[in-house]
Amino acid sequence: MSAIVFERVSRSFDGRRVVDDVSLELVEHRIGIVGANGSGKSTLARMINGLVEPDAGRVLVDGLDVAKQGREVRRRVGFVFTNADTQIVMPTVREDVAFTLRRHRLAPAEANERVDAALARFGLTELAERPAHRLSGGQKQLLALASVLVGHPAILVADEPTTLLDARNARRVARHLAGLDEQLVVVSHQLELLDDFDRVIVMERGRVVCDDVPAVALPRYRDIDAGDDDADDDAQDAAEERSRP
Repeated sequence: MSAIVFERVSRSFDGRRVVDDVSLELVEHRIGIVGANGSGKSTLARMINGLVEPDAGRVLVDGLDVAKQGREVRRRVGFVFTNADTQIVMPTVREDVAFTLRRHRLAPAEANERVDAALARFGLTELAERPAHRLSGGQKQLLALASVLVGHPAILVADEPTTLLDARNARRVARHLAGLDEQLVVVSHQLELLDDFDRVIVMERGRVVCDDVPAVALPRYRDIDAGDDDADDDAQDAAEERSRP
């Protein structure tokens, strides 16, 4: 597994400290991050591939400084947002999956092979020529996964990937997440998604208040009252993530 290291990381938005002096080393296969709204969990997750940079401290992925070596880090770290519509950028399903590979400079035959494999992996082959924005919510989230994982990242970060889905599609996406070989970091309010994870981190007011196995960490989360929303902008971040080198 890769090593994701936070070294005394802090971040503020509009004068409010959202992440406050956090130090962590994440090496497990499946890691959950939970907390009340405004706890800083999404901001922490977005630091892993440079969508948000710290005001203080640094974030390392396999020894690479995210702030200084962003291009290399983004080849290793894929990101899936809560609302798949924010990261669908091309007209058809196939074109959207293929768009990720533009920055990989692959031979056309290899690129087509990887796109075909990604579509098949997530049950999207028959939808390949369908307009991407006309898919169902669950299909769009599977497309988002395919469009990220076609790039073969070592790490997948998913921010509330099932929150906007109905129960059936949430289970469908959860099954795909459970079967991934890639290292997985998931931010979620849906605790059942994290029940069998290796580790769960609980955030409160920008700090880590519990870091343990799910059986210990999730009950701690249930004791935390909800606060304000994280200072994040999914649409802007998603557009930048798909277009950056």
